[in-house]
Amino acid sequence: MATASRSGRYSVFAIAREALRQHQGWQRAWANPQPRDRYKVVIVGAGGHGLATAYYLGKNFGITDVAVIEKGWLGGGNTGRNTTIIRSNYLQDPSAAIYNKALQLYETLSQELNYNIMFSPRGVIMLAQTEHEVRGYKRTSYANHLQGVATEWIEPARVKELVPIINLEGPRYPVLGGLYQARGGTARHDAVAWGYARACSDMGMHIIQNCEVQGVETEGGQVRAVNTSKGRIGCEKLAMVVAGHSSQLAEMAGFRLPIESVALQALVSEPIKPCMDVVVMANTVHGYLSQSDKGEMVIGGGTDGFNNFTQRGSWHHAEETVRALVETFPMISRLKMLRQWGGIVDMTGDRSPILSATPVGGIFVNCGWGTGGFKSIPGSGWAMAELIANGTPGPLAAEFGLNRFREGRFIDESVAAGVAH
Repeated sequence: MATASRSGRYSVFAIAREALRQHQGWQRAWANPQPRDRYKVVIVGAGGHGLATAYYLGKNFGITDVAVIEKGWLGGGNTGRNTTIIRSNYLQDPSAAIYNKALQLYETLSQELNYNIMFSPRGVIMLAQTEHEVRGYKRTSYANHLQGVATEWIEPARVKELVPIINLEGPRYPVLGGLYQARGGTARHDAVAWGYARACSDMGMHIIQNCEVQGVETEGGQVRAVNTSKGRIGCEKLAMVVAGHSSQLAEMAGFRLPIESVALQALVSEPIKPCMDVVVMANTVHGYLSQSDKGEMVIGGGTDGFNNFTQRGSWHHAEETVRALVETFPMISRLKMLRQWGGIVDMTGDRSPILSATPVGGIFVNCGWGTGGFKSIPGSGWAMAELIANGTPGPLAAEFGLNRFREGRFIDESVAAGVAH
């Protein structure tokens, strides 16, 4: 596990000092406390979103009487099971605002947390392989220009220049151009969780692992406590930030959420020499491809077509995804698969998230990010912290309330967020 020096900061001087001490002076990156009887705020879910929420509660609002509880290990859910893509070129204004905030925070997050999250702004291309996609992505580029999000439409020749291994002339899916965001890229998913956890622990917050929620206590329509495998924990406010398991946790508190949970699968190839230094998404065939720092080709596709909670992955889905990508990237046909996995994503009807108060006083929910959860972590945490601290949403979260489903104010991102990316 990552560790920190006695000074609390990583630096070249700390490395040199510990080298002289045979590296015996490193401390744990975060504490492992026993839960207290009560906290001002309890956050359920020690993934990226939950930890970012806790961090910005402390940093922006001075609220540090916080417990972040996790039924397994820190970052062991979707945060450790995604493909690390970061971008903000969404169509609708509310989406572009929160994802662009996340991207801006990602760009300086390593320096802010004093923890290298390996942010790599290598660029993201969304391929247009039908005339419909050409029109759709050009529309998105115009919207992004009005939103202040830097994207551009590029022609096939420019796509080939950026991605030499691509086949532009596929008989079924020719490349007609693409929507390119140069500021997009990737980051190390584990490091994002570890960096936030370390910062939260330094502020005195409690991160409690292997602590499963078994019930939610309410009285007079107000939250009072959570009952866990480590005992009862009282709280003034409760934040549910558990991605694919949001519906079960909400049921414990006595209300329902308009989401469904499905598996999202991915795989990586054996490591090869560097051949691709951008991220490419091909939504027509439901696949995308990037190359990790270790040389593995990271491959993902669409969500399963049925509700489920599996995290194992399946052979038929891996075959479907790779078969679709082989035509556009012929070289991958000769690679061996190294490993595959699945994550549980929570999908709303309009493919946009929920950051909202709930019918139970003091309970707030952050869910419904679907396939776009990793890229949104800093912006999500920033907006959720503001909602919890003030009791009302700020500008980033205002449009993502539960009431939009009752009122018909959908934020339709089915084109931008309906495929794994």
